[in-house]
Amino acid sequence: MGAVRNTVTFIAFFGCSILCFSASAADLTGVWATDASACNKIFVKSGTNISFAGDSDVFGGGFIIEGKRIRGKMQTCNIKQIKEDGAVTHYVASCADDVSIGIVQISLKIESESKITRLFDGIPELATPYFRCSL
Repeated sequence: MGAVRNTVTFIAFFGCSILCFSASAADLTGVWATDASACNKIFVKSGTNISFAGDSDVFGGGFIIEGKRIRGKMQTCNIKQIKEDGAVTHYVASCADDVSIGIVQISLKIESESKITRLFDGIPELATPYFRCSL
């Protein structure tokens, strides 16, 4: 059940996860979580590598942005296109897990250097904030 929820959350966010602050996707490189106070419970750092804790889904959702790649616990997305529209950046990404591959559109509103909000076309109540983690 937790794995299914993680996959749905990741797909919902990125269709899971992508980004840009002040017009540059590289500026969002890093670790992002739905709960800033749970960063150390969602992610594990070993040397320079960051991965997901085994039970990370218990504490919230998150993703790792590395250039044009976004990693979630169950899925990895490669950004194919970026279009800026004011404070909102739209991404088209190719996402894959162990079973399938799909193309996903992701819209992110840059709130600040440490906060972004995932937007869902026509469903404003699903907007999800993510916070930058310092590990």
